[in-house]
Amino acid sequence: MSGCVLSLFLLLCCWSLSGLLVEACTCVPVHPQDAFCNSDIVIRAKVVGKKLMKDGPFGTMRYTVKQMKMYRGFDKMPHVQYIYTEASESLCGVKLEVNKYQYMITGRVYDGKVYTGLCNLNEKWDRLTLSQRKGLNHRYHLGCGCKIKPCYYLPCFVTSKNECLWTDMLSNFGQPGYQSKHYACIKQKEGYCSWYRGWAPPDKTIINATDP
Repeated sequence: MSGCVLSLFLLLCCWSLSGLLVEACTCVPVHPQDAFCNSDIVIRAKVVGKKLMKDGPFGTMRYTVKQMKMYRGFDKMPHVQYIYTEASESLCGVKLEVNKYQYMITGRVYDGKVYTGLCNLNEKWDRLTLSQRKGLNHRYHLGCGCKIKPCYYLPCFVTSKNECLWTDMLSNFGQPGYQSKHYACIKQKEGYCSWYRGWAPPDKTIINATDP
């Protein structure tokens, strides 16, 4: 009888541990512009290989990439050959497919290596909107001095002139919404920040902080 009780106890412990591991990686929603501005490295690349490195309790996955273009990080690492991430998704490791897609990859540089994870913004290139691609090329950089303020429930307001109110969470439950897909928060000539979507220079298109 004691053997059965011990087995049941161990099984419950395993379930509890697996549940903790699955829930260990929790990320808050991030606008692509914030992901860009807060990253050391932002590149467009194709994954051409991967190797499990035997370091740490779960190992580290090293992806070999063919860099197509660098959008941010010239001063950190002008050319990226490897991307490192945790091998376990429960520890926020990101899974990238080999020889299938081009990706936008964001990450941080530690000890000369580029690390990324589920809480970084990594997306298949063909899923990016035209506005997001333009943001990577120019617009997001213009807004790195602005602050994108998330609104999770009403009422919410901007409290300084350098803020743009991000309301995607109100209608998209944390998923990328219209502001994420089509808008950048850019400082205007007058010194305040506002959402910019248009096809004219930013100072000619002024969008209210709560629009859309």
